[in-house]
Amino acid sequence: MTVDEKRKLELKTMYQIIGIYCHNKHHTPKGQLCEACEQVWEYAEHRIDACPHMESKTFCSVCKTHCYAPNYREKIREIMRYGGPRMLLVSPIQVIRHMYLEWKDKKRG
Repeated sequence: MTVDEKRKLELKTMYQIIGIYCHNKHHTPKGQLCEACEQVWEYAEHRIDACPHMESKTFCSVCKTHCYAPNYREKIREIMRYGGPRMLLVSPIQVIRHMYLEWKDKKRG
């Protein structure tokens, strides 16, 4: 998988997780984000696009570099804890692919 493909997958996954969180917590229609979640998404999108470790990274939570400002880091953590496990119901193949990439990177490193 190329770095660009990995970045696109990461962006897609992040958007879906934020969407799950926003839909369930803020009662927005599926596929739409409230203003606050839209701001978090735009910030996350920018940070993922600028990630210097995309080639070798697995999860942002275990990265040596903290790309997110503290207030966004806490919000992203909250969103990921809620939406991450629920991704299994929404897109199990994507979750399995993500877990496989993490396993593959750990095995390589």
